[in-house]
Amino acid sequence: MAEQTHVLFVEDDDVIREATQLALERDGFVVTAMPDGLSGLAAFRADQPDIALLDVMVPGLDGVSLCRRIRDESTVPVIMLSARADSIDVVLGLEAGADDYVTKPFDGAVLVARIRAVLRRFGHASGPRSADAADGTSSDPGGGVLTFGSGSGAGELEIDTEGMEVRRGGAPVALTPTEMRLLLEFSSSPGTVLSRDKLLERVWDYGWGGDTRVVDVHVQRLRTKIGQDRIETVRGFGYKLKA
Repeated sequence: MAEQTHVLFVEDDDVIREATQLALERDGFVVTAMPDGLSGLAAFRADQPDIALLDVMVPGLDGVSLCRRIRDESTVPVIMLSARADSIDVVLGLEAGADDYVTKPFDGAVLVARIRAVLRRFGHASGPRSADAADGTSSDPGGGVLTFGSGSGAGELEIDTEGMEVRRGGAPVALTPTEMRLLLEFSSSPGTVLSRDKLLERVWDYGWGGDTRVVDVHVQRLRTKIGQDRIETVRGFGYKLKA
């Protein structure tokens, strides 16, 4: 029998915390539920969960700060829970390193679906589907390495699609699994514009409409790591990796 997925759930509302914990446990998850950020951080370090669900507004150490602390130590997937879909807290959570967010109040089935979607993409980071070499880009079929030209001072970008490693100007670049999947998606079709909806479908595994802010924030985070000029914004259409 497969090992059960361990969820860290940080929520200060007793009713929501207990009801959500029971719902997740009914779906087969092992849940550690904590009422504040400091106890959540201690539980994360002690238990090493498979995924963290963090409410934005928790006492002691707020969810955004807790997400930053977790991201400093681990690439474990993080989903933020926010009471307001249009809140700046959503963007702050994503910028802190969260992989997705769910707006409260949420349906238990929807939350489980989002958790499973995140776990699926973290469980198997696949390489690009196929990409023919383009100007400034080369592919090494034997080693699974894609290289992109230096651009404007960014240094050569190398993507090892088998070893799941990225180097910029010869130096290793640390990416979260979501950032890696996003980069692999771009590198599979360099020079091709990918819409936000398409990226949500391919990277976030959304079979339904999602908030494109998730894409925008992750693209910006990726740019800071691989070079601001690597990914071009095509207004009204989406993004593309410069070939």
